[in-house]
Amino acid sequence: MSFTRSSLPALAIIVAVCLAACTTTPSVPPTQPKPPTQPEVQVQTLQKSTFAAMPGWDRDALGEAWPAFITSCQTLIRRNEWKNACTAARQVNPGDDGAIRAFFESGFTPYKVFNPDGSDTGLVTGYYEPLLRGSRKRGGPYQTPLYKAPDDLLTIDLASLYPELKNMRLRGRVVGNKVVPYFSRAELLQSGALTGKELVWVDDPVEAFFLQVQGSGRVILNETQETVRLAYADQNGYPYKSIGRYLVDKGEMPLSQASAQGIKAWAIANPSRQNELLNVNPSYIFFKEEKIPDPSKGPKGAMGLPLTGQRSIAVDPQYIPLGAPVFLATTQPNSNAALQRLVLAQDTGGAIRGAVRADYFWGFGNEAGEKAGAMKQRGMMWVLLPNS
Repeated sequence: MSFTRSSLPALAIIVAVCLAACTTTPSVPPTQPKPPTQPEVQVQTLQKSTFAAMPGWDRDALGEAWPAFITSCQTLIRRNEWKNACTAARQVNPGDDGAIRAFFESGFTPYKVFNPDGSDTGLVTGYYEPLLRGSRKRGGPYQTPLYKAPDDLLTIDLASLYPELKNMRLRGRVVGNKVVPYFSRAELLQSGALTGKELVWVDDPVEAFFLQVQGSGRVILNETQETVRLAYADQNGYPYKSIGRYLVDKGEMPLSQASAQGIKAWAIANPSRQNELLNVNPSYIFFKEEKIPDPSKGPKGAMGLPLTGQRSIAVDPQYIPLGAPVFLATTQPNSNAALQRLVLAQDTGGAIRGAVRADYFWGFGNEAGEKAGAMKQRGMMWVLLPNS
């Protein structure tokens, strides 16, 4: 059953009631016409600051962030508050760090990001673009499918009803004349509901799971040795649940070992329990295939623009405007060594919730994966907004 754009507002009310238990989106109580209000903010999320207050700002190689900023401007220039800044950026010499620094310091004001409880630090994790081996056909070691989005997946953008719920979506499916929650990961894989929607088959179910956690990745095809990108297409509507936390709670490993590497090692040592572990997370990601015209560029983020390794982050867009420059002050994975640099808020993620919360994009390949898997640091953030 299909729905026209004009039918979505009425349908969204039904979906909001039916899917409250299975989505990350606030629900609408049946007895109340409006969605629940946001928790009262105790402090202003963004508070005016100075460049001198940002640790490491004067040492950052800003030229490394400039291509990511120019990429953001492809979208930002269409917004009135960014038009002047992005237009002026065209006149800046991209090879002159001094000119770039002067551009930001004269045309922008930094705002320190605070959590609603008044604290100024939060969790900084990492992600990357993995590389898997796969085939167009099932056979040999290639037994784990990665799927494109199913035809019966219904996605409702709640902003059509409630502008304050921008970036919130509900997902489900239609059964008869009712909207019901979509299938969970376990239900999808056990029911065969996705048969015929296979994009590729890969040789490792655990790596396939982590590809879904990252949201996109590359696959070398066995038949031709061509490398294709599997980009995020959609999701089944369930919030992400940490399988690392599950292993810790079950006493299978200490919290200090609950990294991507530690989880993969546990899965290899316990092959009979892999499905038990992976199905703890009910969320399931669907992909679309893309060509890779420029291998140096990352996958597209939430803005539809390519990410830049070590200069792009995922944020919660309820607090941080997408596309904006953000100065991130944190530390290297499993280290006290400073990681202080200008990055661009160009992506989002199901587990990225809160004001002072960032997911740092490390780039492509094994080295990036090692860094991303080990990163669970504390950090502070400043958003740079144009003075105009």
